[in-house]
Amino acid sequence: MAAFSKIKALLPSLSSSEEKLALYILNSPGDLRDLSSQKLASIVGVSQSSVIKFAQKLKYKGYPALKLGILDDLNNVETDHQKLHGRIAVGDDYETMSSKLLQSKIAVLNQTKNLNDKHSFAEAIILLQEAKRVLITGLGGSALVGKDFSFKLQKLGIAAISEIDGHAQLAIASTLGETDLVFALSESGATREVVNVVTEAVANKTPVISLTKFGDTAVSMHAQVRLYSVAEEAATRISSILARTAQELVIDMLFISLMQTSSKRRAMLEKSRKVVSEFRNY
Repeated sequence: MAAFSKIKALLPSLSSSEEKLALYILNSPGDLRDLSSQKLASIVGVSQSSVIKFAQKLKYKGYPALKLGILDDLNNVETDHQKLHGRIAVGDDYETMSSKLLQSKIAVLNQTKNLNDKHSFAEAIILLQEAKRVLITGLGGSALVGKDFSFKLQKLGIAAISEIDGHAQLAIASTLGETDLVFALSESGATREVVNVVTEAVANKTPVISLTKFGDTAVSMHAQVRLYSVAEEAATRISSILARTAQELVIDMLFISLMQTSSKRRAMLEKSRKVVSEFRNY
């Protein structure tokens, strides 16, 4: 479902011709099987170059790659759409409620995995490994995910800082330099306090890793490495449960990747586990 997720994420920022293409593809994805870029352009009423540029905006090399992505999504489009937007009603019994929630989480996890690529993860791992200090910035539900990530990094011996207060985050950002790192979490990519921290980091030449919805956002536009999670639509939001689920997948993947690349960090993690385990025996 990565292709559909990308299109939906970019809808608010598309030009008129791009919006026509996006809506046509979302409403009639099966039609692409028999359409060349030229035919698609003619049906929608845009230029062929607009089709190619639209595909590239979605991070595909060209229309054939976009077409393949859409057609790959089609096998599960109805199921995944229902899962992601299934609403839990007040009157739902336990079985219905738990099934809807489970299905929603599975759909979000799959889409988030497909939005990211191994090259971006590899670059993020390098920045995390080389950073002297890592400031994790985010508000609300993102701050909770950030706090979890800071604990994980600290157990690997990485100096990670996570403060809930936006002003505290900004103050710490002002002390960072080129050897430090900012990890910015924002579901929308437009959280004002997170944008302020990222802007301060850029002024100090501090590298930034962003974790936002797909597309160009006020946060991700300043990042050396862009990672993505599926953002929930306001009408389907359940206290950011799905957004946090998506973000947690990304930080867990980073955590595991860091362990895979360093025997020293694996040893530190085992040491921390052992110390806590011994303490529990008292």
